[in-house]
Amino acid sequence: MFETLKNAWKVQDIRKKLLYTLFIVVIFRLGSQIPVPFVDSEALRNYFEQASVSTTILGYFNLLSGDAFSRATLFALSISPYITASIVMQLLTVAIPALEKLQKSGPDGQKKIQNITRYLTIGLSLILSYGYYKTINASDFVMNSNWFACIVIIASFTAGACIIMWLGERIDERGIGNGISIILFANILARGPTIIAVAWNYVYNYGIKNKEYLFILWVLLAFAFMLAVIWFIVFFTNAERRLPVQYAKRQVGRRIYGGNNTHLPIKLNMTGVMPIIFAQSIVAIPSTLALVVTSWSSGINDWFSANSKFPLYAISYFFLIIGFAYFYSSISFNPLEVASNLQKNGGTILGHRPGKPTADYIRKTLSRVTLIDAIFQSFIAIFPILIVMIRAWTNTSASYIFSQLAFGGTSLLIIVGVALETTRELEAQITMRHYKGFLE
Repeated sequence: MFETLKNAWKVQDIRKKLLYTLFIVVIFRLGSQIPVPFVDSEALRNYFEQASVSTTILGYFNLLSGDAFSRATLFALSISPYITASIVMQLLTVAIPALEKLQKSGPDGQKKIQNITRYLTIGLSLILSYGYYKTINASDFVMNSNWFACIVIIASFTAGACIIMWLGERIDERGIGNGISIILFANILARGPTIIAVAWNYVYNYGIKNKEYLFILWVLLAFAFMLAVIWFIVFFTNAERRLPVQYAKRQVGRRIYGGNNTHLPIKLNMTGVMPIIFAQSIVAIPSTLALVVTSWSSGINDWFSANSKFPLYAISYFFLIIGFAYFYSSISFNPLEVASNLQKNGGTILGHRPGKPTADYIRKTLSRVTLIDAIFQSFIAIFPILIVMIRAWTNTSASYIFSQLAFGGTSLLIIVGVALETTRELEAQITMRHYKGFLE
């Protein structure tokens, strides 16, 4: 990856795109530091540091915003409205034939879909802004709760979400990579210095200062395990199941086409992090309700939260990820359409007749691949929760260290996925300019 970045920097056009992308990211991070008027950001930050809040839907929004949500800055909503609007539109294009026809009608239809997504983002931003205002106002984090302050706060959050959407589209047009993914990548990395500072604080206070060398050894093992998990994620992200395809020979005029053997790739991690995002939104509902109905907070925090020592939360999270993985793969990959395209182009999967038998075979293979992907994502997502449970039951130094250095599965999958996606795009850009440095 670093070699690809080095060679891409040597090409003037790609270097300009990289600098433009970096410029947009800097603007975004500056906007994440601008406070919204009438909000006590310091008290709000202390509120979000509570363990009971970090596992709710509020903590989930704070993760996606790079801590901007917990400080009520201009970009507090981050890209959450746009991601939600994009997911909703993707589901509607499958459910509504008119939208599906519009999406397949070429660039003009896709442009109309994009415009609908923008309007939907604005609407969702208004709803989320109002909900966020009511939440912080009910907890006395708004210093002035009159109608003018309400309008200013809601307008600021909505405008910030629209600006982020515009910045992401600018990266798509003139930069490198997917704009929304790059912004989400920057948000997660922005939490890196805080995590490193916390890790160093534990190592110094409990290891170096007290000369507890066994503690330092456990810390090194924890970091080695994290590197192994990252390698594991990279392997699964790049893995694919290849179905052998043979094209029959056909004559068009005086030329003969086909007759070659190729393969149909089915990526193992086809759904990306969408199943985890959906599942995390669902399992966070009880903890979020506990903030509203205080009489429920004790029971929910004891039995159904990420900090609980009972496995109910982890089990629910595990099976929800598997269910959403199958759901999302079913709407993003159509075996019948793939089989039809193969048949039209004279292609056959070896050992299976064209048409419905081929579609059934692809569907069966997709189901197996999805199961492996779902189990993989479930393990990555619930691993930090299992570490916290082990610490709650055993209270050993090893479990203590792993729980303090635990990382979110969603964050790690997003970071690795965006890095690999951006690297592939850089390689494609270099190839288009006939630069062979990265192949040498």
